[in-house]
Amino acid sequence: MPDTTDIKTEAHWDQVIQPKSDWFDLNLKEVWRYRDLLWLFVKRDFSAQYKQTILGPLWHFIQPVFTTVVFLLVFTKIANIPTDGIRPILFYMSGITIWNYFSACLSATSGTFVNNAGIFGKVYFPRLVIPLSTVISHVIKFCIQFGLLLLAMAYYGVRDHHFYFGASWLLIPLLLLMMAALGLGLGIIISSLTTKYRDFTVLIGFGVQLLMYATPVAYPLSYLKGKSYAWMIEYNPLTPIVEAFRFSLFGVGSYDAMHLMYSGLFIIIVLFAGLLVFSKVERSFMDTV
Repeated sequence: MPDTTDIKTEAHWDQVIQPKSDWFDLNLKEVWRYRDLLWLFVKRDFSAQYKQTILGPLWHFIQPVFTTVVFLLVFTKIANIPTDGIRPILFYMSGITIWNYFSACLSATSGTFVNNAGIFGKVYFPRLVIPLSTVISHVIKFCIQFGLLLLAMAYYGVRDHHFYFGASWLLIPLLLLMMAALGLGLGIIISSLTTKYRDFTVLIGFGVQLLMYATPVAYPLSYLKGKSYAWMIEYNPLTPIVEAFRFSLFGVGSYDAMHLMYSGLFIIIVLFAGLLVFSKVERSFMDTV
């Protein structure tokens, strides 16, 4: 009988799960390895969003249309706020389209830990997959509403014999990416805080609404010139993105490349800080959720 003590046995593991040792151990490569799971969550988020609803994805059209009607009534008919030479309907629809994407990303990712505690406690996968899937799934909603905006632009383009299409349209994917990164960064910071402080789940709802009025969604930035509080709106990192989005579509507006670079720098800082905080909290959040 052979001596088993001389037999060297080795175990070959496909994956070894080890605890993270420091703040900067983000392990983003692991997220790429789980890209199939990421797309599975994207499909789940989109299909489950309107399950057991009568109108389903039609709500993607209804919501911006009703919001535009309200804005037309309040800001154009009552307040008589100008729209920088853009047709009011197109002005409001463009602002609502890009804003809805940001607010949806922020609201959804801010509940990452609390809403997914059940699945996080049962199986291992990179936790960052969940907020990333949320941000990607809302791109579908953005595309639907952007398509509605293009239809409205085409209608008025035929009616007015003018349709702007220029090189500035190339900015749109960049602006969408900036909104996604900012929504993701702020969302995962808030989701990390809500594991201990549930007050943030209450604050996030009306906080997003207040932020919309601090962003030139329903009014142009030029309308605030000469007002004492204009500087607060100008330093809002969302302001250059919304203004640049309108400039990209219509070729008019107060687009400023330097302000857009300021927004980009702010987004990079917020996203990096969010990744660090998220990575730190995910190690122990099951003890507090």
